[in-house]
Amino acid sequence: MTDNSSALDFLAGVRVVDFTQFEAGPSCTEALAWFGAEVVKIENPRTGDPGRRLRPGQPDDDPYYFHMFNANKKSITVNLKSPQGLDLVKDLLRKADICVENMAPGTIERLGLGYDVVKALNPGIIYCQIKGFGEGSPHEHSLAFDMIAQAAGGTISVTGERDRPPVKPGLSLGDTGTGMTMAISILAALRKRDKTGVGFRLQVAMQDAMLHYMRTNFATQGRTGKPVQRNGARPGGANNAPAGLYPCAPGGSNDYVYIMTSRANPEHWVRLCKVMGREDLIDDPRYATPNDRVRNEAEIDAIIATWTRTRTKQEAMQQVGAVGVPAGAVFDTMELQNDTSFDDRGIMQTMHHPKYEPFKMPAWPVRVDGKPPRLEASPMLGQHTADVLTDWLGLSPAEVDALRGNGVV
Repeated sequence: MTDNSSALDFLAGVRVVDFTQFEAGPSCTEALAWFGAEVVKIENPRTGDPGRRLRPGQPDDDPYYFHMFNANKKSITVNLKSPQGLDLVKDLLRKADICVENMAPGTIERLGLGYDVVKALNPGIIYCQIKGFGEGSPHEHSLAFDMIAQAAGGTISVTGERDRPPVKPGLSLGDTGTGMTMAISILAALRKRDKTGVGFRLQVAMQDAMLHYMRTNFATQGRTGKPVQRNGARPGGANNAPAGLYPCAPGGSNDYVYIMTSRANPEHWVRLCKVMGREDLIDDPRYATPNDRVRNEAEIDAIIATWTRTRTKQEAMQQVGAVGVPAGAVFDTMELQNDTSFDDRGIMQTMHHPKYEPFKMPAWPVRVDGKPPRLEASPMLGQHTADVLTDWLGLSPAEVDALRGNGVV
């Protein structure tokens, strides 16, 4: 056991019934699991969470997606279309603190587990729903995935090069970003519930969450009175230079460094000129003020690119960063995985799974007293069925075996 992480018990004793699938919901419940909540996934007995990518009668040849969003959880299998299975889940909900679902609109209600039903079972429960579009939206009954949320929520509209079609951001902000807003809301609601005993219904739409992540863009719109346009690699607002991606040696597809100077700190421009050996630019009237530099940004970009092309992205990042100018190399996923500093700090951890080969993945990034939470393996389908039914509901092994024999679990 490595000493770069620790098992956190901040949410010890908190029980979560997890009806989530794919990514937005599982990201939320995984955040709770990192901090010690007992998160129990309710899964279909045959294929489980669709994120497992299991195919009937065939081995799972792609477990990595499921690992990413279901670490530190438990799994039980229950046939929700069986009256006995539904009753079993209702018994679990009576014992739970939190219930989270992100099924297609109307599905949880058709199963007989809508908010009114669950609240009647457990008035103190925090009942959480993640959907594509919000209640009252003209699209509330429509399905959504990450890229749909990013399109309808605005993030795609501001991503891409000027005068070219929009581009979907490469990360799953619509899914994981939404899950994080719900996880934070759950923690706040849990604190209040623990004081009052009264539960809450929490609802978040992926489209609505994207507006939250677009706040700087709406600030730009407020300043300009116009919809925000795509601006390539430059910061939103187009009122700052130099700022952007600059090519580096040896010229590979990701051999770039992002250099950012701030309007709020005129020393950034001075420092950058000095590190490039171009002190002559400091007093050049063409570049004297931030507005001057914006007007002449093409010339400035060419000057900086001439310098960065003589260095690797790592060298450029180190040299520019060392003089107090923000700079970041464009690292790809393999470069990040092979950077042992993340391993040493516990930011990347290796999952040791009973069924699959060891798999290195990003852990929770916040360190608590110097260490992030410890990664535990994602569950095998139904791995904890007997444990949960015994611990939560007090069923005997014989009763669990009978449920299995009847196809309930």
